[in-house]
Amino acid sequence: MYVGLPCLLRLQKSTSRPNNEDACHFSAEEDPTMSCTASSTDGTCSPPSALGFVHKGLANMALKLFSTESSIEASDPAAYVISALFTSTLLLFALILHYVNKEWHLWRDIKLTIEGILDRLPSIESEVQLPVLQSMKSSNIKPPALLDPKKPTLLNCFSPSTLSELGTVPNLSTAEVNTLASRAKVAQASWKYSTFPQRRRVLRTLQKYIVSHVEEICKLSAADSGKTRVDALLGEILTTCEKIRTLLHHGETWLEKSYRPVNPMMMHKTAYVEYVPIGVLGIIAPWNYPFHNMLNHVLSGLFSGNAVMTKVSEHTSWSSVYFHNICRAALEVNGFDPELLQLCTGGAETGKALVECADVDKIFFTGSPGVGRHVMKGAAPFLKPVVLELGGKDAMVFCEDVKLSDVIPWAMRGCFQNCGQNCCGVERMFVYESIEQAFIKAMIEKVGSMRQGCPLGEKDVDCGAMVMDAQCDIIQALIDDAVAKGAKVHCGGKRNKGGDISEGGQFYEPTLLSGVTPEMRIWKEEVLGPIMCVIKVPGDNDDVCVQMVNDCSFGLGSSVYSASNARALAIGSQFNTGMFTANDFGVNYLIQSLPFGGVKESGFGRFAGPEGLRACCVERSIVVDRIPGVKTSIPRAIDYPMDTKRGMGFAIGLVELFYGDSLWLKIKSIGALIRNG
Repeated sequence: MYVGLPCLLRLQKSTSRPNNEDACHFSAEEDPTMSCTASSTDGTCSPPSALGFVHKGLANMALKLFSTESSIEASDPAAYVISALFTSTLLLFALILHYVNKEWHLWRDIKLTIEGILDRLPSIESEVQLPVLQSMKSSNIKPPALLDPKKPTLLNCFSPSTLSELGTVPNLSTAEVNTLASRAKVAQASWKYSTFPQRRRVLRTLQKYIVSHVEEICKLSAADSGKTRVDALLGEILTTCEKIRTLLHHGETWLEKSYRPVNPMMMHKTAYVEYVPIGVLGIIAPWNYPFHNMLNHVLSGLFSGNAVMTKVSEHTSWSSVYFHNICRAALEVNGFDPELLQLCTGGAETGKALVECADVDKIFFTGSPGVGRHVMKGAAPFLKPVVLELGGKDAMVFCEDVKLSDVIPWAMRGCFQNCGQNCCGVERMFVYESIEQAFIKAMIEKVGSMRQGCPLGEKDVDCGAMVMDAQCDIIQALIDDAVAKGAKVHCGGKRNKGGDISEGGQFYEPTLLSGVTPEMRIWKEEVLGPIMCVIKVPGDNDDVCVQMVNDCSFGLGSSVYSASNARALAIGSQFNTGMFTANDFGVNYLIQSLPFGGVKESGFGRFAGPEGLRACCVERSIVVDRIPGVKTSIPRAIDYPMDTKRGMGFAIGLVELFYGDSLWLKIKSIGALIRNG
């Protein structure tokens, strides 16, 4: 049963296969995440991953049926009865699986689903005004200046794909940042006492609005950051909604009291850790995903009881104002002070003011290592804690046993999603020697056929614009250096100004580069652009591959593709990175129960998961009496004033009783305690 159900749920026909082992093997080949271990004797699978999939799928299906108000017409009693029986059967089956699979908490999800059904969420439609997107056509041939010397209090906003002007936002001064922080601190004083059901209600209100305004959010993100609408949906909407879902289902559990074991000497005590809000969190968010990068921290900060101040990038501030207003409206319609959330727009001085603000208690920064060092330096005089996510140079490895037609789509998505502007995008493609030429040949066709242009135009495009024009110059310098040292450009390799591309648009062609070697700058420096760097692994040698991957100052994410999961894991476990995926890419971030972060120059600290949520809290250790009236007392031997000889005798007896390695020594120590006590 454990073998057949996952395959059936994948809609795969297994009737033509003679036994369960074949059915299971087929499922694992088609989807590595569904893999299970087949026994050589009875053809059954080891149940954890399969059971988890079935269990969650059935129970979530049943709960969804229960929560869908309009799924059954009241005028059709027969359909209602059939649906009720079907739903009840699903829940019963999920309940049975619950006892053999502990990775999903059935009763908690039932409780939270019922809570969501009964909770009539308020609408924020009237509270949020969609910004007006003017014509994307522009006569500009150069990017407009962000700051006009004649108007130093304003920042200019423009679309990177057409250079059309979008509007202006305030360029906040240090005094203005401090004022906003004071408001946030006042609002947090009451918010920290809010209950988890109240916080979940705010998140549900927010999610309701997001799901019903997917098109608008994607369109505004595309206009402001140049990404395609599909990339916006995947990188902005999908990840944010999963963040909300994870917090709704697991956030309270992650912040519950964590009881700790006590030693025999303290057996009369109960010890636990509680997670209390830090206060005001300062967020410095990057430009590549303006919607998600803001909400990622707003959601964690609010759910953990904090106020959140977000300094958004000056390059994507226009859409950020709208995105921030959504969050404030979700608070306000639920009766909470919107001053909990503050938006800081401006340049480097605004960010510096946020870091050094006395009312900001912790900084979360995402950006380059260079700016990250400045953030640490600014926070150091105040002994203010920081979390740094400083980008990466992620490796994707293709062993010689892979089927190229299966992995090429992942290579394309890993390199070119959001025009390569991803901190965890693939910047180094390690291909084993025996398949390198076939890989390059296939990639020439794929990369060469990519369509680039304005994401809001009439034609379909695969790749959008670069958020910053200066990044095009950085990429060009890296490409030129690599070519001068022996690398070969198969596709692209320059700014894109032809065809349907606007003369002034900030576009860099999707590029395929092979023959990359360690002496080239592009081997180690972060690219953040649509560049696929193919690196040959000589001799198809796994050990050599590991050495090459680890020859990098960054250590964020990595992935290995092989026909053998065991081999992929064996290779990846040796990578010096904060995240690793076997036979997949990018799924770490869709599993929001996992922490996100890296090592080395990729920073420290974590977002997401219990680790990321608890990073928004102070870990407070608590000790209380286990039994009323049974308390710790100070023996006379060590009470002031002390008799040194008697005190030493008592203390030695205590050490020997609890830590001595022989029974006789422990018995003797009891006598010493009695004599000296």
